[in-house]
Amino acid sequence: MKYYIIAGERSGDLHASNLIKSLKTEDASANFRALGGDLMKAEGADLYRYYHEINYMGVWEVAKNIRIILKNLKECQKDILSYQPDVLILVDFGGFNMKMAKFAKQHNIKTFYYISPKVWAWNTKRAYKIKKDVDRMFVILPFEKEFFKQFNYEVDYVGNPVLDSISEFIPDNSLNDYFNQFKQPKIAILPGSRKYEVENMFSVIGDVVKKFPNYKFFIAAVNSLPTEYYENFQKKYPQVEILYEKTYDLLHRSQAAIVTSGTASLETALLQIPHMVVFKANPVSYFIAMLVLKIQFVSLPNLIAGKEVVKEFLQKKFSPDNVSNHLEELLNDNKIINTQLNGYKEIRKILGTPGTANLTAKKMYQYLTNDIA
Repeated sequence: MKYYIIAGERSGDLHASNLIKSLKTEDASANFRALGGDLMKAEGADLYRYYHEINYMGVWEVAKNIRIILKNLKECQKDILSYQPDVLILVDFGGFNMKMAKFAKQHNIKTFYYISPKVWAWNTKRAYKIKKDVDRMFVILPFEKEFFKQFNYEVDYVGNPVLDSISEFIPDNSLNDYFNQFKQPKIAILPGSRKYEVENMFSVIGDVVKKFPNYKFFIAAVNSLPTEYYENFQKKYPQVEILYEKTYDLLHRSQAAIVTSGTASLETALLQIPHMVVFKANPVSYFIAMLVLKIQFVSLPNLIAGKEVVKEFLQKKFSPDNVSNHLEELLNDNKIINTQLNGYKEIRKILGTPGTANLTAKKMYQYLTNDIA
């Protein structure tokens, strides 16, 4: 069968690549075309375009680039019609992918959605649109199944793909010599994979670094951004090292972490690393988001646990003093550290067992071949 997959973010590229691997096991004749990233390409997807070429986040950023976004939508739609897939698989990336779901419905293309857009966070009535346009939804957060029941929409909870990644992680021992040359305790900085996330992180974190002279800070860098973003910061703060595409290995060797909100926070929690979540957006985008958000927390660990497990420092609260004070606690206050670690154990129990990609691929193939009860 022919599969067209759209993943518009770095985490989506990872989860979609694992899904492709599992679909190839279920369907020996599987053929893939995708809007995605290098990980999907490495699994054999014929890449139509890279996700970072079309990714715009935040109300203000989207408004500024609306013409480009509409052009990207039309070009992708044209490519889908040319490919004529048996199924369109959408991975998160709600703003773009919900429009693609509507388009697919209009052209009688079967549509699966893997990793729901966060319609439960704001404008919950978008769930009706999903129900109308998406043939099957595969969700990765336990509470999402109950959420969609309010709209008489039955979805499949398939576990959380981050569990797959964590369970498969094996520390790279070839990095031992690299890390061992630094005798100081290590702190990981996960600034995200978007330009504005990295720049916002660096605007604050430099002052934090200066307050911890006895620690070595490491930036978890990504290849999809220009190296100068990281190197210019390192020139100002020699206490900082840059490590590309080795986030899990860095976290595995770190005493604590400062993490931009997103999937990375859940990964850090499941690796049992004390951390805080930080985020700063364009002021206009943030103001609008605060008007419409219907959730108490923004980080996945807190949303899954239904309580504060990790501290969140957002917008004005993301300051050198707040981050430095809490980092001191995460490094030295055993009560705070143990409370957070116990919260991580609760989260892992809630999420269930690994095997998300395999289960999702199996269900998708069964739905496509009508081999399901």
